[in-house]
Amino acid sequence: MDFRSDDDHELIREAIRTICADFSDEYWSACDLEHRFPWDFYDAMAKGGWIGIGTPEEYGGGGRGITEGCIVLEEISASGACMNGCSAIHAAMFGLHPMIRYGSEEMKKKYLPQVAAGELHVAFGVTEPTAGTDTSKIITKATRQGDHYIVNGTKVWMSKALESDKVLLLVRTTPQDECNRRMDGMSLLFADLKAPEVKIRPIPKYGRNAVASCETVFDDLRVPVSDLVGEEGRGFYHLLAGLNAERILVAAGVVGIGRAALRRAVDYANHRIVFGRPIGQNQGLAFPLAEAHARIEAAALMVDKAAWAIDRGQDCGEEANLAKWLAADASFLAADTAVQVHGGYGYACEYHVGRYFSEARLAKIGPVPQEMVMNYVAEHVLGLPRSY
Repeated sequence: MDFRSDDDHELIREAIRTICADFSDEYWSACDLEHRFPWDFYDAMAKGGWIGIGTPEEYGGGGRGITEGCIVLEEISASGACMNGCSAIHAAMFGLHPMIRYGSEEMKKKYLPQVAAGELHVAFGVTEPTAGTDTSKIITKATRQGDHYIVNGTKVWMSKALESDKVLLLVRTTPQDECNRRMDGMSLLFADLKAPEVKIRPIPKYGRNAVASCETVFDDLRVPVSDLVGEEGRGFYHLLAGLNAERILVAAGVVGIGRAALRRAVDYANHRIVFGRPIGQNQGLAFPLAEAHARIEAAALMVDKAAWAIDRGQDCGEEANLAKWLAADASFLAADTAVQVHGGYGYACEYHVGRYFSEARLAKIGPVPQEMVMNYVAEHVLGLPRSY
């Protein structure tokens, strides 16, 4: 890896900062409190061509890698947008990687240019109420009838479902008890969401409310066989192609939360006068802020390493998982410290650090829980027996 400044990357950072400067913390707080999707921000990102940064050039995108995507998401988050800003564009930026890799040429030409332009809004549907992180147990099924699949089942925590036109949907096309391996028999469909056979209900939650997380019910939804991504029964394996990328990109956004929290905390510590001097002069506050900075920088380095590896086609399961784990841990510490530095005002909405804290806490749960990352490291890195 080369740690010298890359002029192209610096230009990307400056471009994203310029866009984000028009969307203040107050804008994001209002979107969050009103459960309002940040359309103005989304449209600005689409106009700048950033939605399609990871889409191949032949399909109307920028043809850039995960490294550049990480820069975009970190800067968005660090501006104060946090995960509300990242989640508004994340699925469109890189969520269709399985389609890019395994989809038919007809499918890619039909959908990818629209997604890259920000015109076709997409969501991602994997998690189910009774399956959780055990994806092998999903029960949403697709039954082949002629040139269509008939889909029935329920997904949960589907981000941006209310605004999306299509969903990359993981379904069972073969019952698990008829498969040789537990992850066989699942398929990926690019299904409609704005259809009468689909019912979408936002799940009330504590934070990141500018982008709803939804329960989505499919009741005899017809999906053309032409909208099957890759091979029938190989959907989970096709999905794996994008999981490491997702974890790295989410980690970059989470690092941004830590940077935003630290920026506000340091500014407050420098200007808040108690007992005749800035509170940041007290080591009881200065040391936690310095530690938060150290942990954020360490997490950022792992994100950089993971992005560097995946962009070169290297195996990066360890790096991707550790990037997510370290980013969530560092961001939560930074946000928690920011609330503590603000004292009672840490609970006041006008200071924003409470919103940062809520979104940093979410990063310890998704897209993969911290405990599942440790399971991966224990088994696949350290060679310990599988624990589940």
